[in-house]
Amino acid sequence: MRLAFMGTPEFSVPVLAEILGAGHEVVAVYSQPPRKAGRGLAEQLSPVHRFAAEHSLPVFTPASLKGEAEQQAFAALDLDVAVVVAYGLILPKPVLDAPRMGCLNLHASLLPRWRGAAPIQRAIMAGDTETGVMIMQMEQGLDTGPVLLAERVAIAADDTSGSLHDRLSHIGASLMLRALAALSRGALEAAPQPETGVTYAAKIGKAEARIDWSRPAGDLDAHIRGLTPAPGAFFEIARGNETVRVKIRRARPLDNSGKPGEVLAAADTIVVACGEGALEISELQRAGKSPVGAREFLRGFPLSAGESLA
Repeated sequence: MRLAFMGTPEFSVPVLAEILGAGHEVVAVYSQPPRKAGRGLAEQLSPVHRFAAEHSLPVFTPASLKGEAEQQAFAALDLDVAVVVAYGLILPKPVLDAPRMGCLNLHASLLPRWRGAAPIQRAIMAGDTETGVMIMQMEQGLDTGPVLLAERVAIAADDTSGSLHDRLSHIGASLMLRALAALSRGALEAAPQPETGVTYAAKIGKAEARIDWSRPAGDLDAHIRGLTPAPGAFFEIARGNETVRVKIRRARPLDNSGKPGEVLAAADTIVVACGEGALEISELQRAGKSPVGAREFLRGFPLSAGESLA
């Protein structure tokens, strides 16, 4: 099939790789423009842009698709279909209508649950035990289109957003190949999304990454896993005239009790009391440093029982 691929982050790359491997004609790759990043603020290509360039695919990086010129250029590609995976830009109606068979979107949730920007993180943070990937026929609403194919995926008790992200990306890539094959045969059936059970996966705000020790330990465990590896759930603690930010990368809930934020133990692991129960913390990361185990962290940053992290 003659198609355009539209995606930006690492999540999208396995899908593009599978499409290329299956022999589809990828005539254009759309990705968000390069962003300045790192200490030198050099422009960085998106993961999809890098992959496409390495495979000699034409790449387009418009800041918006709302202009008539961009829409005409897209229509001139004469596409059978567009595949959209975490592109990050709104597709106006002329773009949605340009491909003969429309635009197919891979979304990492069981729609209508977790429409929006951060479905993987929100599913873990909410304590969901199941999620999935869905192929959706795109329309103008936010993730409101009819579902074409779906695959359910269990969320393990130790899943982080990083581990679940990787699993869903590869499952989604296979699902998209199945969708394209069925589309070419005219065998895809669309099912409208239910009108009940709609939730929105809002973009993760910096402020909500701060750990609130008054919450139950089970909730904080889900909070930490949902924000690992990025942006990272954190607490801050004073050291002299400095306030040090520390991310918790791995923890598990315990039945211990104490005042919320109180360090109950600090040896091989760090145990901190929560609103209900406690967290046993086994991996941490100070700002600007690599993640380390609790024992190594304590060698460079001592904590003592009775100290408060609240």
